[in-house]
Amino acid sequence: MFITKAITFRALQHTIFTLLQTCNGGSIRNVTQIHTQVIINGLTQKNNIVAKLISLYITSGFLANADTIFNQINNPSTTIWNQMIRVHGRSGNSKTSFEIYKQMESAKEAVSNGFTFSFLLSACARSGLLREGQQLHAKVVSNGFSSNLFVQTNLVNLYEIKDAAKVFDEMSERNVVTWNTLLEGYLRSNDITNAVKLFDEMPEKTIVSWTMMITGYARNGRSKQAICLFQMMQKSSMEFDQVSLVTALSACAEMGNLELGKWIHSYIYNNFKNKNKPLLVSLNNSLINMYSKCGLVNEAYNVFNEMPQRTSVSWTSMINGFSKHGLPDEALNVFHQMQSDETKRPDEITFIGVLSACSHGGYVEKGRNVFNSMVRVWGIQPRIEHYGCMVDLLSRAGLLEEAYNLVETMPMKANDVVWGALLGGCRIHKNVELGSRVGLRLLSDLDPGRAAEGYFVLLSHVYGNSMRWWDAARVRQKMAEMGMKTKPGKSVVELLCS
Repeated sequence: MFITKAITFRALQHTIFTLLQTCNGGSIRNVTQIHTQVIINGLTQKNNIVAKLISLYITSGFLANADTIFNQINNPSTTIWNQMIRVHGRSGNSKTSFEIYKQMESAKEAVSNGFTFSFLLSACARSGLLREGQQLHAKVVSNGFSSNLFVQTNLVNLYEIKDAAKVFDEMSERNVVTWNTLLEGYLRSNDITNAVKLFDEMPEKTIVSWTMMITGYARNGRSKQAICLFQMMQKSSMEFDQVSLVTALSACAEMGNLELGKWIHSYIYNNFKNKNKPLLVSLNNSLINMYSKCGLVNEAYNVFNEMPQRTSVSWTSMINGFSKHGLPDEALNVFHQMQSDETKRPDEITFIGVLSACSHGGYVEKGRNVFNSMVRVWGIQPRIEHYGCMVDLLSRAGLLEEAYNLVETMPMKANDVVWGALLGGCRIHKNVELGSRVGLRLLSDLDPGRAAEGYFVLLSHVYGNSMRWWDAARVRQKMAEMGMKTKPGKSVVELLCS
């Protein structure tokens, strides 16, 4: 009778464990139903069953349930301790991870292993806990895990680049994750030279390696190299993921490489959209940005219209695209559509595009309303860029005194762009008196040589347009005394062929 009961109990454990295994990706309702059976049948102390149950709650996003089960088990296995350390570290609760680790050390029934230290070091790296990470490093050495590949890789991720490179050099074994970790460290430190060197030395490159390197080039203003590397990636027959395409499109936008941008768009259509694979919103946003910067704003709008889901970045990119191409009505129409979507809020960048559109269209009253709505409706405090747009709008419209008063009452000190916009308005409307005041104010506020040359020239034009040749000559004499030289303009052909 005892054997039969024992066999029956083992069979029950096996059945429940099998049910838990079939729950992967299932509904949380199924998980809770099986959890109930675990409690009813007295299996809450069986480590293999509890470990699987905790895993299911974690992957379903129910961390509180996982915590409850964990707190009720008397002697958690190392696997369960590691589960809880890892999930809290990934959730940004690094201190909780360390508290659990201290409990684990105090309990003494379970022994720390390489995964324990890997998860703890990863938590330190995520939260910038360098001191705690250094203390763990000492324990890694004393516990004999200093040659563990996963532990060493997380040490590379923990330290600043100099110490990370030292750990990397001391490793007897490395995998592609280790190489990528150090590569990311160099790029995070903007050390492109060593990043390139390491990339060239990598025995194996994954899509992550290529994407990080392309992104590193693009973020450091080396769009030409980013595109070149992307084309090398093309020749390697590696399949692109959506993240790598986002980066490549950003580089195309900066370089104005429409041909490659169109190729990427075609690749997206054939390999993702045509196969009903969902696209990242950021990928569509990058297409909008690329087409806008390459001059095909209508193509950008086609992408925008076909997006099944849009973020505030999508709306803002389209508004800015129309605005920069001198299509204020289209920009404002998109802005009105955005306002009708209650799930999207315009941000500071959105309003720069909208105010710029008002300026290009000469829509003074609309511009005033938009500017005033920033605080009143949206709770956004205008920055100097927004004041600059308003000064430009008023100056272009000939409302120079209003523009000047706005500059004088700004809550921050006006910069050269703001004063320059007002000075440009004075030139257009031949207001020499105000132009002279603005010019002197601007030049007194500017550091010598810092963009001052252009404003000296603009001021001389203000005088010249009003036939005040002596004043114009005096400005040019001042330029000569300061060692400035007027640079001749270049034609489009000269710029393209230089």
